[in-house]
This record gives sequence, structure tokens and C-alpha cells, in this order.
Amino acid sequence: MSEETKEILSFDSIQIMEMLPHRYPFLLVDRITECVSGEYSKGYKNLTMNEEFFQGHFPGNPIMPGVLQLEAMAQCAAPILLTMDQFENKLALYAGVENARFKNIVRPGDRFDMEIELTKLKGPVCKAHGVGKVDGKVCVEADMTFAIR
Repeated sequence: MSEETKEILSFDSIQIMEMLPHRYPFLLVDRITECVSGEYSKGYKNLTMNEEFFQGHFPGNPIMPGVLQLEAMAQCAAPILLTMDQFENKLALYAGVENARFKNIVRPGDRFDMEIELTKLKGPVCKAHGVGKVDGKVCVEADMTFAIR
């Protein structure tokens, strides 16, 4: 398929919930702004002080836990696969993470922007590279592995 004919998809929170089984407080992506099936996705999570994890991580110094940043990126990655014909109505499972690097803090009031690129697909297993940013600054980067079930 040529660059000109690739369909760029987007998904609001209701459409994301139709695709993913996650619900509050573990639905960690608000919108997918761009997704090209089998290639990449971009999305974000708006963070407020009302997020349950900020109550205990840490009192007086709220920071989004790194593991939840990784989970948000995994959820942002799922549409890359689940929009492919062979994986329609399947479940994308987080199978591993490598090379995770945390570079900046994510706080209440931030918009956590995510960019995910599919790097390898072999049968029902794939690898993707994810970057999470706030105000253009990289906060987290990781290589992720997924299995489709």
C-alpha cells in the first residue's frame, strides 16, 4: 500500500473501550489521535489530581508511577494490532518490556502524549517501540512485546 492510500484512524474514549477490556481506574489512554493499522499509533492520557494512584504515589509529591506509564503506552499500542484484519476481536496481551528508560516526571495536570511504532510482527507476537512525552520532553521510552490471543 502506498503512503497516499494508508488510512489514518482515530478513536475516542468510547471506541477505545470497545476495543480494550480496561476500565477506570486502569484505562490509561483517553484518545488515539492517529493510527495506521500494522504500523504506528499516537495518543494521550490527560492526568488530573483525581487519578487514584496520585493519592499514594506520593503524598505531597504526586508522580505517575513508571509502570503505569508503560501500561498506558501498551494500551496506546493495542489499536495498531487490533485494527488488522487477522487480529480483529482479539486481545493484545503485554508479554514483556525491555530497555525501559525514565527520563522525566509525569504529574497531575500533564498531558501524557504517546507515540508507538510497530517494529516486528511474527505470527501472533509483535514488538513495538514506545515513547511517552509531556510538553515535548521525553519522559519514558521502552521496547515492548505483545502476544495476540
